[in-house]
Order: sequence, then structure tokens, then C-alpha cells
Amino acid sequence: MDSDQGFYRIQKLPPYVFAVINEMKAKARAAQLDVVDLGMGNPDGAAPRVVVSKLVEAARNHRNHRYSMSRGIPKLRDEIVRRYRQNYCVDLDPESEAIVTIGAKDALAHLLFAVIGPGDAVVSPNPCYPIHQYGVIMAEGHACMLPMPDPAGFLERLEDLYRKSARKPAMILISFPHNPTTQCVDLDFFKTIVRLAAQHGTMVVHDFAYADICFDGYKPPSILQVEGAKEVAVEIFSMSKSYNMAGWRVGFCLGNRKMIAALARIKSYLDYGVFQPIQIASIIALRECEEDTKKICAVYQKRRDVLIQGLNRAGWAVEPPKGTMFVWAPLPERYASTGSLEFSKMLMEKALVAVSPGIGFGPMGEGHVRFALIENPHRTRQATAAIRRMLQSS
Repeated sequence: MDSDQGFYRIQKLPPYVFAVINEMKAKARAAQLDVVDLGMGNPDGAAPRVVVSKLVEAARNHRNHRYSMSRGIPKLRDEIVRRYRQNYCVDLDPESEAIVTIGAKDALAHLLFAVIGPGDAVVSPNPCYPIHQYGVIMAEGHACMLPMPDPAGFLERLEDLYRKSARKPAMILISFPHNPTTQCVDLDFFKTIVRLAAQHGTMVVHDFAYADICFDGYKPPSILQVEGAKEVAVEIFSMSKSYNMAGWRVGFCLGNRKMIAALARIKSYLDYGVFQPIQIASIIALRECEEDTKKICAVYQKRRDVLIQGLNRAGWAVEPPKGTMFVWAPLPERYASTGSLEFSKMLMEKALVAVSPGIGFGPMGEGHVRFALIENPHRTRQATAAIRRMLQSS
């Protein structure tokens, strides 16, 4: 290979926009400057104590140090099925309709490799979480990004696509509550998605990463609550946000038997599953830690309120989200023409606050920045005070 020749799949990936802000952040911290990092959605809280204790206990048993099952141990699959029955009144078969994955990204990337062929169209909202677009591209599919000013607007564009496009989508890939826009949907939205998918022979993947991070009385529905959903859809659930277990890398793919079987088949070639003590501890999380999940959600709601209040006091009007661990903020009016990347660089340079530029989530993300609710209220107030000073001085 020539030294200047790129690798086939790597060439398909664009430069990482967020790296610009990360580099500025690293330089500022190297200069001993106090940066408030509201960029990456990396939960800062501790996993429930009982879960950590179970991990330690299980890790001391050498029998758990061997290869595990790539599909996940049976008792963990039983537990996620029980949670779905309890929380959503959804019945699943733990043998054929549930599989454990190494986090949600693993579930999505491996599923795409398993079921998407060259040129298959996968429809997603724009803006979107980057893996939703580039996972498709790496799997040789065609990422068809539809603008989503709001969920109803996305559905209109999707129905229009089915009417007019010669290439019918092989898959609809969605995620609600939505990252980065924080938009939320009701069950009727999913009923429309399932109806369209069944009518046109389309697979559906719903990334349910923020299933439990919801505010102001809103409870996100599962797509599997829709009658007939299991005929066309799978849902991906993750322990990361609900239980402060992001680094543990435990997720699940649930629903359609054919898609679950394809994922199980490809995973059997690619991995030996999650470290077994982590799976055992995850059973305890699902079984005993629903109250912890409510407390984690309350922490995010408090941070949301502090951030929104601080931004509004700074003269930056932002609507509070009903879900996710993010705030999706349109650029202040007088900076609208600046662009999200340049404005994010300005926040880093002049306010020492790191955020994610909206353009990093796709063309329709331009004009926004994303705040992650990963700092305590005191640090969040520090950030909004610095932003206020920057906006007033300029």
C-alpha cells in the first residue's frame, strides 16, 4: 500500500469535528485553566453501590474469568425481559427476542453489519448521533438523512420518500428521546413508523438510550408497545445512562426474532460477550435499582433547570428539554451567522466552556450547540456566569 493511500472504510469517515474543541480544551487545561466541560455526554455519577459490590464479589470467583456467552448469560436476558414486562407491558422471549451486547454502539454497529447489504438505504433523522449515519456507511449501506425540524415533520418526509423514491428504505433507524435535539415522541409516532415499515417490508431499529432520562411527567414509550412491532422492529436499550454504567458497556437488543438471530450469528464470530462479573452485576442493577434510576433522572433534571435558568439570565433563550441528558440550544440571535463550530470555539476561548457544535451531528445541526448535563449545579452556574460575561462583553 502506498504511504499516502487511505484505508477503504476509514476514507469514508469525515474529519471528527468535535476534535477541534477537544484540542482547545486540552491546551487550556495544560495551561492550568479551569475548563467547564459540557461537551461529551459522559455520565459523571457512580453506578449503584449494590451493583459495584456484586461486581467485586463475582470477580473474585475465578470461574467467572473464562469466556462468557456472546448472547449474554440466560439470567441477564431473563432480567431485561422482566423489566420490559414490568415497565412497558411487553412480553419477550429471552431466548429468541433478547440478546446482550457490549453497549448500544456494539448492538447497532454489529446489527448493521449483519442485516444491511451494499447500497441498502437506511433512513434516519438529521441531525443525528454520528454512529447512526456512519455505522450505515461502514456497513456499505446508503445513509438517507431526512431533516427533522420536529417528529411530525420527519414522518411527513418519510411518507413522501416512500411515495416518490425508487429505492425503498431497507431500514428506519430512529432514537427517541433524541440525541442531539432532545425531541420526544408519543406512542402514535411509533404506530405510524410500524405501519409504514410493515406496509413496505422495512426493518426498524429504535435506539432507546434515554429510556429513563425524562422530565416533567413525560414517560418515553417503547416502540415494542405497538401491536405488531416485533414483526418489523428491534429496540436497543443500554445500562449506560439509566444506571450510571457507561463504562461497563452493557446493552441489549430486543424484539424481532430474525434480526436478533442475525445479530447473534455475527456476534458469535466477533466476540465472547461482556466480562461475566459485569453481566452478573447487571442482573442486580435491573432487579434492584429502579429507585437509583429515578434518583439519577432527578440529578439530570436539576442540572437541566440550573443550565436553562443560567442561559436565560445571560439573555440566551433556550427551551428546557423533556428528555435526554442534553440541552440543544439555537445560537444566540446575533451569532446566528457565526456557525456552530466558530461559536463553540469562541465559548472555549472566551468563557472556558466546552460544548459540542451542532454541525458535528449533520448539516441540519448547524445553528445549534449541544450542552451535556455532566457537571454539578455549582460548576454549571460557573459556566453560565462565564457565558453571560462573554455575551455582555461582545
